[in-house]
Amino acid sequence: MRTLACATTAAALALCGLAAPAEATTAAGTVYGYAWSDGQGRLRIAPKSASFVKRKGFLGYRLKAAAGAREVRLDYSRAAYGRITVACDLKETEGRVALDRKGLGRTRCSPRDLTTELARGPVPVRVEHRGGRAVRVNEFVVADRPGQRSARGTIRRIDDTTVEFASGGKKIRLRPTYATGFSRTTARCTSGWLTGRPVNADANGLGTKPCTPSHLAKVLRTVRHPVLVKIEYTPGADSLDQVWEVFGDA
Repeated sequence: MRTLACATTAAALALCGLAAPAEATTAAGTVYGYAWSDGQGRLRIAPKSASFVKRKGFLGYRLKAAAGAREVRLDYSRAAYGRITVACDLKETEGRVALDRKGLGRTRCSPRDLTTELARGPVPVRVEHRGGRAVRVNEFVVADRPGQRSARGTIRRIDDTTVEFASGGKKIRLRPTYATGFSRTTARCTSGWLTGRPVNADANGLGTKPCTPSHLAKVLRTVRHPVLVKIEYTPGADSLDQVWEVFGDA
Protein backbone atom coordinates (compact mmCIF):
# COMPACT_ATOMS: atom_id res chain seq x y z
CA MET A 1 0.00 0.00 0.00
CA ARG A 2 1.39 3.41 -0.96
CA THR A 3 0.39 6.49 0.99
CA LEU A 4 -0.15 9.55 -1.16
CA ALA A 5 2.56 12.14 -0.77
CA CYS A 6 1.77 15.47 0.86
CA ALA A 7 2.34 18.64 -1.14
CA THR A 8 2.38 22.26 -0.16
CA THR A 9 -0.91 23.47 -1.64
CA ALA A 10 -3.79 24.30 0.67
CA ALA A 11 -5.92 21.49 -0.72
CA ALA A 12 -3.09 19.00 -0.28
CA LEU A 13 -2.60 20.11 3.31
CA ALA A 14 -6.26 19.32 3.92
CA LEU A 15 -5.82 15.98 2.18
CA CYS A 16 -2.98 15.08 4.53
CA GLY A 17 -4.97 15.92 7.63
CA LEU A 18 -3.72 19.45 8.25
CA ALA A 19 -5.85 22.52 8.60
CA ALA A 20 -6.42 24.26 5.28
CA PRO A 21 -6.34 28.04 5.07
CA ALA A 22 -9.40 30.05 4.14
CA GLU A 23 -8.48 30.27 0.45
CA ALA A 24 -8.59 26.45 0.04
CA THR A 25 -11.59 26.72 -2.29
CA THR A 26 -9.63 28.69 -4.91
CA ALA A 27 -6.08 27.29 -4.56
CA ALA A 28 -4.73 24.74 -7.01
CA GLY A 29 -4.30 21.16 -5.91
CA THR A 30 -5.68 17.63 -5.81
CA VAL A 31 -8.31 16.27 -3.46
CA TYR A 32 -9.81 12.84 -2.86
CA GLY A 33 -13.24 12.11 -1.40
CA TYR A 34 -16.93 11.81 -2.22
CA ALA A 35 -18.26 14.41 -4.62
CA TRP A 36 -21.80 15.77 -4.42
CA SER A 37 -23.78 18.27 -6.43
CA ASP A 38 -24.33 21.60 -4.69
CA GLY A 39 -27.56 22.05 -6.67
CA GLN A 40 -26.10 25.06 -8.51
CA GLY A 41 -23.90 23.43 -11.13
CA ARG A 42 -20.84 22.83 -8.98
CA LEU A 43 -19.48 19.80 -7.20
CA ARG A 44 -18.76 19.85 -3.51
CA ILE A 45 -16.20 17.59 -1.88
CA ALA A 46 -14.90 17.23 1.68
CA PRO A 47 -11.21 16.29 1.25
CA LYS A 48 -10.18 13.00 2.82
CA SER A 49 -6.87 11.31 3.45
CA ALA A 50 -6.39 8.67 0.74
CA SER A 51 -4.05 5.69 0.35
CA PHE A 52 -3.65 3.51 -2.74
CA VAL A 53 -4.58 -0.14 -2.33
CA LYS A 54 -3.29 -2.72 -4.78
CA ARG A 55 -3.95 -6.38 -4.22
CA LYS A 56 -4.82 -9.36 -6.38
CA GLY A 57 -7.83 -8.45 -8.49
CA PHE A 58 -8.29 -5.04 -6.85
CA LEU A 59 -7.12 -1.48 -7.43
CA GLY A 60 -8.63 1.29 -5.35
CA TYR A 61 -8.26 3.72 -2.50
CA ARG A 62 -8.87 3.66 1.23
CA LEU A 63 -10.38 6.91 2.52
CA LYS A 64 -10.16 8.32 6.02
CA ALA A 65 -11.30 11.57 7.60
CA ALA A 66 -8.81 14.43 7.34
CA ALA A 67 -8.81 16.58 10.46
CA GLY A 68 -9.39 20.24 9.70
CA ALA A 69 -10.22 19.67 6.04
CA ARG A 70 -12.68 22.15 4.59
CA GLU A 71 -15.28 21.43 1.96
CA VAL A 72 -14.28 22.53 -1.53
CA ARG A 73 -16.81 23.66 -4.16
CA LEU A 74 -15.73 23.62 -7.77
CA ASP A 75 -17.07 24.47 -11.21
CA TYR A 76 -16.67 21.30 -13.32
CA SER A 77 -18.25 22.54 -16.58
CA ARG A 78 -14.98 22.09 -18.50
CA ALA A 79 -13.45 19.21 -16.56
CA ALA A 80 -12.18 16.00 -18.12
CA TYR A 81 -14.12 13.15 -16.50
CA GLY A 82 -12.85 9.58 -16.25
CA ARG A 83 -15.34 6.87 -15.24
CA ILE A 84 -14.63 3.40 -13.86
CA THR A 85 -17.44 1.96 -16.01
CA VAL A 86 -16.67 0.77 -19.55
CA ALA A 87 -19.28 3.19 -20.98
CA CYS A 88 -20.32 6.67 -19.88
CA ASP A 89 -24.05 5.94 -19.61
CA LEU A 90 -23.84 2.91 -17.29
CA LYS A 91 -25.18 3.21 -13.74
CA GLU A 92 -23.04 0.34 -12.44
CA THR A 93 -19.82 -1.38 -13.50
CA GLU A 94 -21.76 -4.57 -14.36
CA GLY A 95 -18.70 -6.61 -13.43
CA ARG A 96 -16.25 -4.80 -15.74
CA VAL A 97 -14.11 -1.87 -14.70
CA ALA A 98 -11.96 0.55 -16.69
CA LEU A 99 -9.01 1.53 -14.49
CA ASP A 100 -5.53 2.78 -15.19
CA ARG A 101 -2.48 1.55 -13.29
CA LYS A 102 -3.17 4.09 -10.54
CA GLY A 103 -6.69 2.74 -10.00
CA LEU A 104 -8.39 5.75 -11.60
CA GLY A 105 -11.30 5.65 -14.04
CA ARG A 106 -10.09 5.88 -17.65
CA THR A 107 -13.31 5.91 -19.71
CA ARG A 108 -13.41 9.41 -21.16
CA CYS A 109 -16.72 11.10 -20.40
CA SER A 110 -18.16 14.60 -20.37
CA PRO A 111 -19.14 17.08 -17.65
CA ARG A 112 -22.74 16.26 -18.55
CA ASP A 113 -22.09 12.62 -17.61
CA LEU A 114 -20.67 13.80 -14.29
CA THR A 115 -23.83 15.81 -13.68
CA THR A 116 -25.86 12.64 -14.19
CA GLU A 117 -23.72 10.69 -11.72
CA LEU A 118 -23.79 13.41 -9.08
CA ALA A 119 -27.58 13.43 -9.28
CA ARG A 120 -27.56 9.75 -8.34
CA GLY A 121 -25.60 10.27 -5.14
CA PRO A 122 -22.03 10.49 -3.79
CA VAL A 123 -19.25 9.67 -6.27
CA PRO A 124 -15.77 8.71 -4.97
CA VAL A 125 -13.33 10.79 -7.02
CA ARG A 126 -9.90 12.28 -7.36
CA VAL A 127 -10.18 15.93 -8.42
CA GLU A 128 -7.43 18.12 -9.84
CA HIS A 129 -8.48 21.75 -9.54
CA ARG A 130 -7.20 25.26 -10.13
CA GLY A 131 -8.72 28.66 -9.49
CA GLY A 132 -12.06 27.31 -8.29
CA ARG A 133 -12.47 25.00 -11.30
CA ALA A 134 -12.12 21.24 -11.56
CA VAL A 135 -9.64 20.42 -14.31
CA ARG A 136 -9.78 16.62 -14.15
CA VAL A 137 -12.17 14.33 -12.26
CA ASN A 138 -11.53 10.58 -12.04
CA GLU A 139 -13.70 8.02 -10.30
CA PHE A 140 -12.10 5.24 -8.26
CA VAL A 141 -13.14 2.16 -6.30
CA VAL A 142 -13.26 2.50 -2.50
CA ALA A 143 -11.55 -0.17 -0.41
CA ASP A 144 -13.20 -1.29 2.82
CA ARG A 145 -16.21 0.96 2.44
CA PRO A 146 -18.14 0.88 5.76
CA GLY A 147 -21.54 -0.72 5.88
CA GLN A 148 -24.82 1.06 6.44
CA ARG A 149 -25.74 2.05 10.01
CA SER A 150 -28.98 2.97 11.73
CA ALA A 151 -29.50 5.50 14.52
CA ARG A 152 -32.12 7.59 16.30
CA GLY A 153 -31.77 11.28 16.92
CA THR A 154 -32.80 14.58 15.37
CA ILE A 155 -32.20 16.20 11.99
CA ARG A 156 -32.34 19.79 10.90
CA ARG A 157 -32.03 21.25 7.43
CA ILE A 158 -28.80 22.95 6.40
CA ASP A 159 -29.89 23.31 2.76
CA ASP A 160 -31.75 21.18 0.21
CA THR A 161 -28.75 18.88 -0.19
CA THR A 162 -27.52 18.66 3.42
CA VAL A 163 -28.97 17.87 6.86
CA GLU A 164 -27.37 17.80 10.28
CA PHE A 165 -28.05 14.67 12.34
CA ALA A 166 -27.54 14.82 16.11
CA SER A 167 -27.44 11.85 18.49
CA GLY A 168 -25.74 11.22 21.80
CA GLY A 169 -24.06 14.60 21.85
CA LYS A 170 -22.51 14.12 18.40
CA LYS A 171 -23.43 15.88 15.17
CA ILE A 172 -22.72 14.81 11.61
CA ARG A 173 -23.68 16.26 8.25
CA LEU A 174 -25.41 13.91 5.82
CA ARG A 175 -26.64 14.28 2.28
CA PRO A 176 -29.80 12.74 0.79
CA THR A 177 -29.50 11.02 -2.60
CA TYR A 178 -31.97 10.35 -5.40
CA ALA A 179 -32.64 6.98 -3.73
CA THR A 180 -33.17 8.21 -0.15
CA GLY A 181 -36.29 6.71 1.37
CA PHE A 182 -38.63 8.81 3.50
CA SER A 183 -41.31 7.08 5.58
CA ARG A 184 -44.03 9.28 7.05
CA THR A 185 -46.57 8.97 9.85
CA THR A 186 -48.90 11.49 8.19
CA ALA A 187 -51.81 10.83 5.83
CA ARG A 188 -50.05 12.49 2.87
CA CYS A 189 -46.46 12.88 1.75
CA THR A 190 -47.02 16.62 1.37
CA SER A 191 -48.31 17.17 4.93
CA GLY A 192 -46.35 19.25 7.43
CA TRP A 193 -44.11 17.45 9.92
CA LEU A 194 -46.29 15.31 12.24
CA THR A 195 -49.43 17.04 10.96
CA GLY A 196 -52.68 15.39 12.03
CA ARG A 197 -53.15 11.92 13.46
CA PRO A 198 -50.38 9.30 13.00
CA VAL A 199 -52.44 7.24 10.54
CA ASN A 200 -49.30 5.70 9.02
CA ALA A 201 -47.27 4.84 12.13
CA ASP A 202 -46.26 1.39 13.34
CA ALA A 203 -46.32 0.21 16.96
CA ASN A 204 -43.00 1.95 17.61
CA GLY A 205 -44.20 5.27 16.23
CA LEU A 206 -42.19 5.01 13.02
CA GLY A 207 -43.64 6.21 9.75
CA THR A 208 -44.77 3.59 7.25
CA LYS A 209 -45.96 5.72 4.31
CA PRO A 210 -43.31 5.68 1.53
CA CYS A 211 -42.40 9.13 0.21
CA THR A 212 -39.62 10.65 -1.88
CA PRO A 213 -36.43 12.67 -1.22
CA SER A 214 -38.15 15.75 -2.66
CA HIS A 215 -40.91 15.39 -0.04
CA LEU A 216 -38.23 15.26 2.66
CA ALA A 217 -36.58 18.42 1.32
CA LYS A 218 -39.89 20.29 1.13
CA VAL A 219 -41.12 19.38 4.60
CA LEU A 220 -37.78 20.21 6.24
CA ARG A 221 -37.99 23.72 4.78
CA THR A 222 -41.10 24.30 6.90
CA VAL A 223 -39.63 23.37 10.30
CA ARG A 224 -37.37 25.71 12.23
CA HIS A 225 -36.13 23.29 14.87
CA PRO A 226 -34.58 19.79 14.89
CA VAL A 227 -37.12 16.98 14.46
CA LEU A 228 -37.07 13.45 15.85
CA VAL A 229 -36.18 10.70 13.36
CA LYS A 230 -34.72 7.27 12.86
CA ILE A 231 -32.24 7.08 9.99
CA GLU A 232 -30.03 4.74 8.02
CA TYR A 233 -26.82 6.23 6.65
CA THR A 234 -23.45 5.27 5.19
CA PRO A 235 -20.45 6.59 7.14
CA GLY A 236 -17.55 7.91 5.11
CA ALA A 237 -19.79 8.59 2.14
CA ASP A 238 -22.01 10.63 4.51
CA SER A 239 -25.09 9.61 2.54
CA LEU A 240 -28.53 9.72 4.13
CA ASP A 241 -30.16 6.51 2.92
CA GLN A 242 -33.46 6.31 4.82
CA VAL A 243 -35.46 8.60 7.11
CA TRP A 244 -38.40 7.62 9.31
CA GLU A 245 -40.62 10.33 10.77
CA VAL A 246 -41.19 9.49 14.45
CA PHE A 247 -44.47 10.18 16.23
CA GLY A 248 -44.26 11.41 19.83
CA ASP A 249 -41.61 10.01 22.11
CA ALA A 250 -41.80 6.43 20.82
